[in-house]
Amino acid sequence: MRRDRFPPLLLLLGVAAIVALAIAHDDEIRERAEAGLGRGMPPREAELARGFVLGQDDGIDRETVEDFRRAGLSHLLAVSGQNVALLALLAMPLLAAFGLPLRARLVWVLGLIVVYVPLTGAGPSIQRAAVMGALSLLATLGGRRTPRLYALLVAAIATLAVEPRIGADVGWQLSFAAVLGILLLGSYLRGAIVARIGSGGWRLTLAEGAAMTIAATLATAPLIAFHFGEVSTTTLFANLLALPAVAPAMWLGMLAAIGGQVPGFPVALVNSINSPLLAYVAQVAAWCGRPSWAQLQVRLDGTGLVLSYAALAIAVPLFMRLRLLRRFVAGLGLLLAVVVLAWAGTGGRTDAIGAPPGGLRVSVLDVGQGDAILLQPPGGDAILVDGGPAGSGLAAKLHAAGVDRLGAAVVTHDQSDHAGGIGELLGAMPIGNLLYAILDRRTLAAARAGGVPPRRIAAGSELRSARLRLEVLWPPPALLATARPPDDPNRAALVLLARWGDFSMLLAADAEAEATPLDPGPLDVLKVAHHGSDDAGLGDLLDRTGPSLAIVSVGEDNPFGHPTAATLAALGARGIRTLRTDRDGAVVLDVSHGSFGVHTAG
Repeated sequence: MRRDRFPPLLLLLGVAAIVALAIAHDDEIRERAEAGLGRGMPPREAELARGFVLGQDDGIDRETVEDFRRAGLSHLLAVSGQNVALLALLAMPLLAAFGLPLRARLVWVLGLIVVYVPLTGAGPSIQRAAVMGALSLLATLGGRRTPRLYALLVAAIATLAVEPRIGADVGWQLSFAAVLGILLLGSYLRGAIVARIGSGGWRLTLAEGAAMTIAATLATAPLIAFHFGEVSTTTLFANLLALPAVAPAMWLGMLAAIGGQVPGFPVALVNSINSPLLAYVAQVAAWCGRPSWAQLQVRLDGTGLVLSYAALAIAVPLFMRLRLLRRFVAGLGLLLAVVVLAWAGTGGRTDAIGAPPGGLRVSVLDVGQGDAILLQPPGGDAILVDGGPAGSGLAAKLHAAGVDRLGAAVVTHDQSDHAGGIGELLGAMPIGNLLYAILDRRTLAAARAGGVPPRRIAAGSELRSARLRLEVLWPPPALLATARPPDDPNRAALVLLARWGDFSMLLAADAEAEATPLDPGPLDVLKVAHHGSDDAGLGDLLDRTGPSLAIVSVGEDNPFGHPTAATLAALGARGIRTLRTDRDGAVVLDVSHGSFGVHTAG
């Protein structure tokens, strides 16, 4: 009869204590990991390493990010189940080298997964992978095998229980669809490929990689077309070309991140080996992403999405001679259960405002005739840009959004419809800094009295909170250096460009494009300037930036006629979806890697 069915209590307590200590200092650990991943490598490869290991793709140049996206390799820049699996494969032999028995190694790997999740930002895919990995390890410790479909269902329930709104997250949907496709199709596709090319040596690895890529591509293609209106034509070829370098690059990157915690560890040597691998993967992305035919435009509505999956459910089992029918029935049942749970978790609604589900949340709050934009990055302090007019209930709206302190409050310009609400917050809520270009003395004195240090900013300044960056594009310092402010205060309004990964949003405050010559590059979202007033430069700005969504922060029945017919016509002529707080209520963007969802409270 076997004894010690589970690891000794002392081992469990020791690992739990170390994990708790690591989580408590995760910011310091992340900073050392980031530094370790950048040591001894060219800048581009260093940023790619941070993307591969930590999911931090905000430092990667936009051209490279676009190459990865068009080539169907974006998943490499977003931590996923692949990272968890490779972490376990790396840790097991290293722990064995220290003479630890199997059960002790499994406990340590479980602890590493628990630490790794918050380090990467705890996105939807890593949450799912962590739950599935933890279930498998716990089942192994108990001497059992956990059915993978059952583990996937538990992962869905667990992530929805933690954050019910996560079911609306595109990354969450794609993660579960990809894993489901691999579970249903992977082994059969691998067998079919092996039957044609053989299983000796490298052939088995090729068959495994090709099978997983084909399965995940089939399972996610309808969702990608539904959300993004396009699919990659080169994704299979790109993933197969990158396959030999991906796992070694991940392992070396993880080793560098771990070594970065240990003084004297030869991190630069590890990175010097990893650098060519990362450069090769980037080259594959360029080869497969830059041709004009690398992306196929395919737009699906809700009906098309359902019909696409129905066609897959019929065609794939028939193609495989019905051997998959039973597993497909189980898999479709699981998919239906996940959808029902996601819908039930949101109460059938998508307009609730709460804490962000693992990606960046941007809330354009409904404060009447004024601006108030709340940015909540995962792992960082919230930032409020403007506070609307006094008496708009700003504090209550922030509390409803799960915010009890602000890393910074930004006043874009000194007018009551922007600064009034922030004036009410001073002394009522902890605020790290008050940032401004021009601000009245009374508000500055109230900030100092409330222990909030004020700081003047201008073009060239930058704010950061975790992976969120706010770049100040306007006004130039010279404009603020004059003895008198401009006659039109809108000309001195702070214009900010928010970046999170490859997502970008222009916060134009009241600075119309006709008076502020800006070239922020391609945009995903535009907060229309000055509540949608007439702006002769708006058309040119839209043509240069090409946003897919425009948001007008405006009060109902305001006496100024905002937004004007000319502004709405300029947006409509370019087919830009436009939301207005006077009609749609608060507008909430949930941003994940490569996509964002839109919810309104109207």
